[in-house]
Amino acid sequence: MKTITRRNFIKSAAISAATISWTARSWSQVAGANETIRIAVVGFKGRGGDHISGLKKIAGVRITALCDVDKEVLEAGKQKIQDVETYTDIRKMLESKNVDAVSIATPNHWHALGAIWAIQAGKDVYLEKPVSHNVWEGRKIVEAAKKYNKIVQTGTQSRSSLTGIKAAVEFVRKGNLGKILVSRGLCYKRRDSIGKVDGPQPIPSSIDYDLWCGPAQKLPLMRKRLHYDWHWVWNTGNGDLGNQGIHEMDVARWFLGVMELSPRVLSIGGRLGYIDDGETPNTLIVYHDYPEAPLIFEVRGLPEKKGSKNMDKYKGAQIGIVIDCENGYITVPSYSSAIVYDKDGKVIKEFKGAEDHYVNWIKAVRSRKVEDLNANILEGHLSSALCHTGNISYMLGKKKDPNEIREEIKSDSLLNETFGRMAEHLAKNEVDIKIDKLILGIPLKMNPKSEKFIGNNEASALLTRNYRDPFIVPEKV
Repeated sequence: MKTITRRNFIKSAAISAATISWTARSWSQVAGANETIRIAVVGFKGRGGDHISGLKKIAGVRITALCDVDKEVLEAGKQKIQDVETYTDIRKMLESKNVDAVSIATPNHWHALGAIWAIQAGKDVYLEKPVSHNVWEGRKIVEAAKKYNKIVQTGTQSRSSLTGIKAAVEFVRKGNLGKILVSRGLCYKRRDSIGKVDGPQPIPSSIDYDLWCGPAQKLPLMRKRLHYDWHWVWNTGNGDLGNQGIHEMDVARWFLGVMELSPRVLSIGGRLGYIDDGETPNTLIVYHDYPEAPLIFEVRGLPEKKGSKNMDKYKGAQIGIVIDCENGYITVPSYSSAIVYDKDGKVIKEFKGAEDHYVNWIKAVRSRKVEDLNANILEGHLSSALCHTGNISYMLGKKKDPNEIREEIKSDSLLNETFGRMAEHLAKNEVDIKIDKLILGIPLKMNPKSEKFIGNNEASALLTRNYRDPFIVPEKV
């Protein structure tokens, strides 16, 4: 069990007690093939708004409850949906007899606990990416879904690109381009400074901040915006690797066909080009050393050059995936397409098309077959965890002179080439990495079966977190 460093005053002991007494039969029963599926949406200032729009279009689905800790957001949502229950506390919402399934689009630090509580309360779940804030709690969702036989879909929409990306994966797996040499994910997405404050900021009066923090530490707000910019602090977010990059990490792993974490990981990067209240890197390389082929991930939040509005591209992809093979390569430039090139860069085949990811979830909810899901929770856990282990290497690293970094990585030509392009990119943004030094993460070895690091207790401690009572992810789900 995780140790608790600070205890929070519980306003309602009855509510807290209820969180540990739910069972898979507690309230909702599985909807039949022809029955209306009643859904609650949790957190909808951002991605949750898309959940509402997408789910409202599906026949036989009705949104019966909304939950958000921001009363202003909640009230705005209520105005758009007739006859809907509203809640600020997910625990109270999960007691509703009018909810069969739950879609969750809260900040990252709430994903795992919200999903586990929903599963324990007898609900199926659609869970936004990354499915977890750390590796350990992601595995707990997988265990809960299996134990209670619940349908849990990960919000990685590319998995529903069946005639597009999936077809391209199968094309490569059949050996049409020879052996995969490297699977590369790219997140070249503009991220400007979030500003710098000189002291704690006021919490908006419409927000229950204790509930907003939930499993995370309840810290003073040390940034201008509470909403969205939580992505860039470790207490609640996972940087762009775990925000946008999880989509591309998932597809990069999909091409490799691996169903476990990498045995070795190393990261290099920094938060460069400005000084602000963000903690996560805006420039990053993650190297996952799989036996099949390396998976290399690149994050760039700065433009192609200082003052530009454009972003870099690599072999036709900006936010996408590039799979280099012996006899050509595949570029995945979107959530629903893939282009095959020969060794000379000539297009030889294209794949396009995708199904609706929400519709796929509802189909599986009705059939009760996990195999009907395009992105089951195990896939979501593994890809999210690859983001987390890459971040852990970075967090434990030290700033190094670029020549020191080159010396450390000189034996790996792929990593060397990737680092060279990153250094060139930073130079074009007038970042001198001899002065504003990059962090060379520590190389970490992992046992993929146990999902634990080997020989590094400091890294192992970051596989989970200290949970805040009563918002504790349970050891036994």
